[in-house]
Amino acid sequence: MRTILLLAAATILIAPAMAAAQPVAQAQPAPGKADTRLKAIYDAEWDWRLKEMAREEDEEGRDIASDRMPRVDAASQQRRLAYWTKALADVRAIPKSDLSAEEQVNAAVFETMVEADINDIRYKNYEAPFNSDTFFWTSFTPRQGFKDAASYRRYLGRLRDVPRYFDEETVNMRAGLARGFTVPQVSVTGRDKTIEPYLQTGEENPLYTPFKDMLASMPEAEKARLRAEARQVIDGQAVPAYTKLLAFIRDEYLPKARTNIGASTLPDGKAYYQAMIEKFTTLKLTPAQIHKIGLSEVARIRAEMEATKQEAKFEGSLAEFMTFLRTDPQFYAKTPHELLADASYWVKKADLKLKDTIGFLPRYRHGILPVPPALAPIYTGGRGGLESCLFNTYNLPARPLYTLPSLALHECTPGHSFQAALALEGPDRPAFRDNIYFSGYGEGWGLYTEWLGTVMGIYETPYQNFGRLTYEMWRAVRLVVDTGIHEYGWSRDRAIAYMKENVALSDHEITTEVDRYIAWPGQAVAYKLGELQIRRHRNEAEEALGPKFDQRKFHDAILALGSVPLPVLEARMKQFIADGGENPPRPATAP
Repeated sequence: MRTILLLAAATILIAPAMAAAQPVAQAQPAPGKADTRLKAIYDAEWDWRLKEMAREEDEEGRDIASDRMPRVDAASQQRRLAYWTKALADVRAIPKSDLSAEEQVNAAVFETMVEADINDIRYKNYEAPFNSDTFFWTSFTPRQGFKDAASYRRYLGRLRDVPRYFDEETVNMRAGLARGFTVPQVSVTGRDKTIEPYLQTGEENPLYTPFKDMLASMPEAEKARLRAEARQVIDGQAVPAYTKLLAFIRDEYLPKARTNIGASTLPDGKAYYQAMIEKFTTLKLTPAQIHKIGLSEVARIRAEMEATKQEAKFEGSLAEFMTFLRTDPQFYAKTPHELLADASYWVKKADLKLKDTIGFLPRYRHGILPVPPALAPIYTGGRGGLESCLFNTYNLPARPLYTLPSLALHECTPGHSFQAALALEGPDRPAFRDNIYFSGYGEGWGLYTEWLGTVMGIYETPYQNFGRLTYEMWRAVRLVVDTGIHEYGWSRDRAIAYMKENVALSDHEITTEVDRYIAWPGQAVAYKLGELQIRRHRNEAEEALGPKFDQRKFHDAILALGSVPLPVLEARMKQFIADGGENPPRPATAP
């Protein structure tokens, strides 16, 4: 049984192991059998990786969390660095021309993944283990209950391990403070408040959430035992660990965090920023090239915005139109339910159009939920996932309804939640490929689906189309702002001003986004670069294939790959055109 794709904003987070392991099997396959050699390397690496991540496989072969938290201490990081350096060298020693077509893809994915893992450790990203909206202290909080008692017991094991895990993270952060490698102070001010809910005891603690939603079929006596044990572990071990962490973050880390914001000001900062760009985009583009692309896209989209403003019959400048959109009550929900209901409408409208848009449709369906209250004040407007698609109902005057169609397409269907369902039901691949996420591919597809909404007939008013353009402009502006901050020394105020000039988002959203770019160098540029490449591939296919072009087959060709580096997507699209717009027979899905 294949494992489930874990959606995240970067390559999968790898946790260190309890014990050392050898990178590859010692026994070498017969000479000349390149596929066998490669498979031996990545299969061994996956088994090792599960231990490093504190993960295991369930009875269906799905990747699940074990009964402990990962090790994140410096010694474990260095052991991983040695392992991956050896594994990468072993793969690169295999002549690619000797590999089958499928194994060439596997090799490219593996190399890109491991190279990113290596760079994360070389630059010691683990010494700054959180950013403006993603926190190690909230990342393991379940949204709902577990499927069986064994899963609850594993979860309780993880909670018992929280004190050790937090202590290791704290040691790492102190090392980062000592060398000036921290999350920028301005981008994480106030984020300590996300720890406060975890100081509550008993059933009010967010960690208790899964015990409020236990299976009806589970015996009542077992439920009672597990709930009692949960209250004991949360109160006795987790709450003291969170209390200690909050004191460190609030009293030591935040006051001493760096006040400069550009990645290029960090130790070996220029090389570090280039490595992060390549990690997230999987492309060999320089900051200067990306900045230039961003300026060009901003100019193009601005012209489309002017045309849409005219379509809306608004008399006034583009700046005045943006002010109107930011401030007129007609564009904002009055209750959280209204926003969630509106989001649900757009998801269902997209569902109606799927049969004409994509050939292979998964059976799995996601739900719509609000962002948890503990995260909502500093969280993005929405985020997709296999089980549910989240929408932020905090501060409703900052959540315009005219951007909801684009947000629903990107995060839910046919964007990230849809991608996750496809991964669940797709063809068998090596386990490491089912648990990797490349932002250039995944976020590129998400942004492409926002434009695809114009083809699907999703947008109903000029305001909603302007909302789409606002989101596209937002991603184009990122190319300018991210490189401006991390390569050209822009201040936070300059970045905010540039966004306000070009994007019809609320002041709250703009500030939150700029802080995210400050804290997460390179990640934000992947969206637009991936989307531009997919739209280019579509234009090339339409021009080359003419009436033979079928967008369902085109989209299947992209989605059937799974998450891959953008150069791999480029090669696949060339083959798609060469094959006359046809795809090979779809492999059987895993049972």
